[in-house]
Amino acid sequence: RKHPIPAFPRRIGIVTSPSGAAIRDVLTVLKRRCPSIPVVIYPVPVQGKTAAGEIADMLRIADRRKECDLLILTRGGGSLEDLMAFNDEQLARTIAGLSIPVISAIGHEIDTSISDHVADRRAPTPSAAAELASPDAEALLQIIGPTPSVGGAIPKLLVSIPESGWDGRIGLPARFGAQGVIDV
Repeated sequence: RKHPIPAFPRRIGIVTSPSGAAIRDVLTVLKRRCPSIPVVIYPVPVQGKTAAGEIADMLRIADRRKECDLLILTRGGGSLEDLMAFNDEQLARTIAGLSIPVISAIGHEIDTSISDHVADRRAPTPSAAAELASPDAEALLQIIGPTPSVGGAIPKLLVSIPESGWDGRIGLPARFGAQGVIDV
């Protein structure tokens, strides 16, 4: 039932709190590794009594919209009580039923949740999830080497990801305007 993680995702969705450290960590790594990959943020609460249901609803929305070919479900560390939303049976069933592959990165190194077990891939930290989700553009360019079509120069990917793209409306994904441009 596990879906393979795409080697070269066309767009990555991140299901997390728009104000936590996890989103900043993931975006920093994605910007460093492969800034040409567009990102869609699906904002959700990541703790509290209603969090599991809201996360499940947002995952179903992301799956139905098919905007992304990979989802990262993440939050930073916390107490066992803080992470309980990710041990919810209905959330686990939702993750298992998605058609889009999911990387789960709940908490940090020592934390493990049911969501981690049912996801297509588990990452020990939010940053590690971003590493798993994205190819290393610099390494790819070194492998490809100079190309005749660009006069022997190695193309550079130029992309900007604004610091904040969240529009404040829970339930509607905010878009980070990553637009890839090849500088030849």
